[in-house]
Amino acid sequence: QVQLVESGGGLVQPGGSLRLSCVASGSIFTIYTMGWYRQAPGKQRELVAAITGGGSTDYADSVKGRFAISRDNAKNTVYLQMNSLKPEDTAVYYCNADLRVSLTLGGRRGNYWGQGTQVTVSS
Repeated sequence: QVQLVESGGGLVQPGGSLRLSCVASGSIFTIYTMGWYRQAPGKQRELVAAITGGGSTDYADSVKGRFAISRDNAKNTVYLQMNSLKPEDTAVYYCNADLRVSLTLGGRRGNYWGQGTQVTVSS
């Protein structure tokens, strides 16, 4: 059993900042890439940022220079620091992890999602 739990969403004014956190827990052997996706009403889910186990990062063009992804491998946690927020950043933000479960559970590799956290940027 694996769970991803996000926190840190909320309402913020344009130009403000938020920090999202996501903790992966359960029978985890290793975590490969972790990432943040978002889905606005009426739109498809899109990648915001991703980080590999070695620390390589990738960002959507729309958030480059404003958002920063990081992770703490010892805590199975990924963060998303969001600065200079814009109304168009409003969405539900989802945490994603590409991981392998414990070898005692078969060691299967799979993709896991959190339940999502709402971020609203509005004055």
